[in-house]
Amino acid sequence: MKKKSSIFTWVAVVILTVLLVVVMATLLSNQNKPKDISYFGADGIMQKIENGEVDSIYIEGNYAYVLKKGSDINKKHFPKRADYRAVVDARFLEYFKEIQTGEIDLPDGVAVPTLTLANPSSNSAWTSLIIPAVGLILLLVLFFVMYRQSASANGKALSFGKTKARLNTNVKVRFSDVAGAEEEKEELQEIVEFLKNPKKFSDLGARVPKGVLLVGPPGTGKTLFAKAVAGEANVSFFSISGSDFVEMFVGTGAARVRDLFDQAKKNMPCIIFIDEIDAVGRQRGAGLGGGNDEREQTLNQLLVQMDGFEQNDGIIIMAATNRADILDPALMRPGRFDRQIYVSAPDVKGREAIFKVHARNKPLAPDVSFKILARMTSGFTGADIENLLNEASILAVRSNRKVIVMEDILEGINKVIAGPQKKSRIVTETDKRITAYHEGGHAIVAKVLPNCDEVQEVSIIPRGMAAGYTLTRPETDDSHITKNKLLDTITMMLGGRAAEQIIIHDVSTGASNDIERASGIARKMVTEWGMSEKIGNMFLGGGHEVFVGKDYATQRDNSEEMSNLIDSEVKRILDECYAKALKILEEKRSVLDNMVKILFEKDTIYTDEVEMLFDGASTESIIEFIDKRNGKKDMYKKNDISAHIVDEKTGEQANAGESANSDAEKAEPSSSAEENSGVSQSEGNDIQQ
Repeated sequence: MKKKSSIFTWVAVVILTVLLVVVMATLLSNQNKPKDISYFGADGIMQKIENGEVDSIYIEGNYAYVLKKGSDINKKHFPKRADYRAVVDARFLEYFKEIQTGEIDLPDGVAVPTLTLANPSSNSAWTSLIIPAVGLILLLVLFFVMYRQSASANGKALSFGKTKARLNTNVKVRFSDVAGAEEEKEELQEIVEFLKNPKKFSDLGARVPKGVLLVGPPGTGKTLFAKAVAGEANVSFFSISGSDFVEMFVGTGAARVRDLFDQAKKNMPCIIFIDEIDAVGRQRGAGLGGGNDEREQTLNQLLVQMDGFEQNDGIIIMAATNRADILDPALMRPGRFDRQIYVSAPDVKGREAIFKVHARNKPLAPDVSFKILARMTSGFTGADIENLLNEASILAVRSNRKVIVMEDILEGINKVIAGPQKKSRIVTETDKRITAYHEGGHAIVAKVLPNCDEVQEVSIIPRGMAAGYTLTRPETDDSHITKNKLLDTITMMLGGRAAEQIIIHDVSTGASNDIERASGIARKMVTEWGMSEKIGNMFLGGGHEVFVGKDYATQRDNSEEMSNLIDSEVKRILDECYAKALKILEEKRSVLDNMVKILFEKDTIYTDEVEMLFDGASTESIIEFIDKRNGKKDMYKKNDISAHIVDEKTGEQANAGESANSDAEKAEPSSSAEENSGVSQSEGNDIQQ
């Protein structure tokens, strides 16, 4: 394509150059054009001859070019340049012949001008052949360029109906590359067996699912599963996005679907994988532009190809989406996508396995424990874990180390959750003091309350949009949250505001996010989870998600009296939790002051330091403990790592999590908690856990 465009560019340059030359020649010829004179008359050519003003005459066709005596024009340039030009005919030649023979007497002293007749053959060679030939060539070049452009446009127009699917005949991904989803592997293993040995199923009259729909949050490995199935079965793999079907031209999507299945039939057995199928499989009749739009025609063609009159027994269709609720029911019925596999976020065991997979080619220090990391990354998907390990590798390179230490991975977790640290930001002493007491309030309330998660990190270093942060680590991946745990969580969220009121005797805007999320949990407790004694077990949610084309607004069924009661109950929960936070911090005032002193000195503390503060250790001993721990990092510099590189004979890292020492169990951990809160998000319950 680049070569063709360069040819067209050169052709355009040549045409423009020729046109420029023609224009310049025309302008110059107009400038040197002789003065037109008449045949007869006082100023005519005959009178000028008789007056002796003419030196030479050149006749070409019906024109006589005249060079006057004493002209400024050089005779070498005549007749290309002349003083006069007159239209003549045969009578002029007879007249001039009579002058030459003396039949017409010229005045005394007037010489007969020189007469030259043009050579007809010479004129035809240049005028009749060269100039028309050049014009013809230019026209042919112009038509050729226009034809190529037209052919290219027609080719593109004809290619609209061709599929954009990418064919891979040698997929190298295997099930061993997908960790943390054993049940999903078992579901897909049947597809692999069918592609390898279909006769085993047909002998028993079994029909393998024609379509497999992978549903789950982003980053859980849906596309990776599809590749693994193709790799295990060693079959061709067609991959395409749902948005690749639809174009602005009517009928393009349906044509591409037909072409995709035609190509798949030539490569059977094979797998067709449609990523983000909700782009083309959205429920029909829900659009605002009528029921016969391009997307619906594409979906209709896809439905026919999946389960219509044609047989596609050697083709397995796999698709991925995170919005299965908006797909058309006809797409989900048996015979089309008759098997749906939900790929959820991995549990703690799955996250540990994913850490091992992504850490295969990374040199890790012996203190790295995958068990601890798996507990600290609740809610992380496989993509999140891969990203944080990559961030840890970059941090290790930045610190001039050849191995990745635990602190690099912890910082990678925090960077993924809350963004990079902003140590260069100028923080005033007032802001630093408010932030330290605010985060200390979160940490102490979380440590005291029995239902809060363990405090993992408290920092006053700005990160992302937060001036500081408190992170906690859930012990387990609970899918059910009790009322007492929710109340303790709200109390911990309000601990930062309570610390400001106790110490500074004023409040700041830093608690806005805490108040917003605490209010959200309290309102859900009252309206959705039936945790209010006055309201009881009633669902009073604010409505449901809007699907444009089916619903235009959410509905609220609450009366005004009930809405007032909901507001009063939410306020009661928040007030009680805030009072509880104030009481805890007043009792632990000395611990809070010591924590702030250490934060001012070291900016960040971890689980060990929090435990030591509650055990009554002095600030000096805690600071000494932090310095000693930070000094261990120096032994992983380039010249000091020979005794610490893991054993590679077994093919695995020696620090796979099982053999981590006891210090690693108490290493400075973090979690998937959100900034300034000390809590982590649980998608299963749609709350802040």
